[in-house]
Amino acid sequence: MHHPIRVLVVDDSPFMRRAITRMISSDAEFEVVGYGATGQDALDRVAELSPDVVTLDIEMPVMDGLTALRQLHQRTHVPVIMMSTLTQAGAHATFEALEAGAFDFVPKPQDSMLDVFGVAQELRAKLKAAATGTALRRPPLPDPPATRPDLRRAASGDLGLAVDLVAVGISTGGPRALQTLMSRMPADFPVGMIIVQHMPPGFTRPLAQRLDDLSPMTVREAEAGDIVSPGVALIAPAGRHLVLKHAAAGHRVELLDDVGTRTWHKPSVDVTMASVALACGPHALGLIMTGMGNDGTSGAKAMKDAGATIWAQDEATSVVYGMPRSVAEAGLVDRVLGLESIPLELARVRRHGVSPATSH
Repeated sequence: MHHPIRVLVVDDSPFMRRAITRMISSDAEFEVVGYGATGQDALDRVAELSPDVVTLDIEMPVMDGLTALRQLHQRTHVPVIMMSTLTQAGAHATFEALEAGAFDFVPKPQDSMLDVFGVAQELRAKLKAAATGTALRRPPLPDPPATRPDLRRAASGDLGLAVDLVAVGISTGGPRALQTLMSRMPADFPVGMIIVQHMPPGFTRPLAQRLDDLSPMTVREAEAGDIVSPGVALIAPAGRHLVLKHAAAGHRVELLDDVGTRTWHKPSVDVTMASVALACGPHALGLIMTGMGNDGTSGAKAMKDAGATIWAQDEATSVVYGMPRSVAEAGLVDRVLGLESIPLELARVRRHGVSPATSH
């Protein structure tokens, strides 16, 4: 018989501690073994109880969650899930927590029962993923911009892959993995990128800003009417589906609230990649990276059926090997790559319709 996953809940709000406990305890796979109301409580209870995983609020008295997180990671390898408020300040603090070593984050539930149900499912799934040992599989943070080497595209004659754009689908572990990826992309990347990262509303713009600071490419949150351009990475805004349409000026971004099909995620990798299949046919590269679940599998199939190329991140460097595993098991993957190898291989891509001799 398997022992339940032992969880420590730390939040200064008694109401939120009870709400988080109810979300966790509704599944017999988990046991809430203790509580804390401050960051100092988190340090004391972890030493006392040795939980398998901790949920940690960011804003708390005495010692805030970020300070506690940093000290926890100096003392122990216990994985931490941050409970984040859906505010701009909460988003920035969350990204600091991820950089400091948090496994992932879950937004605090709002008023509706549907929202609470969705957060509860997400929380339990991430607690389970964190407790299985993948928490230690964190990609390295990128070098600061001042110390990065001059990044140039590799000689394009050694790979003939020619595309119009690259579409990336990513979820759990994504912000940190994207920092590693985008910091290593060449400034003269010959095609545009679309990135679908599962996140709550309000979080994708700060993510884009952080990546833009790190990356030689331009990174920004996508807006309706954007044209996909070389050297620019567009991040699908949380709460909208990003759909690509072929237009005279190039591939144009449309943002939709509803696509007529039931999707758990918004934005959905499946929705975006299905539109890429229609807009680009064989001249696109789909990349499925770390994340839970199977969003991206049907979209990757649509791209593959249209003649496109599909790459997937490998298990060894994925924080959660769910989305990449799903596309691999479906037989859709042309190449499996470690996180450090992905930007190196992308640097060998050339633009469709441009000869190797003139593509850089």
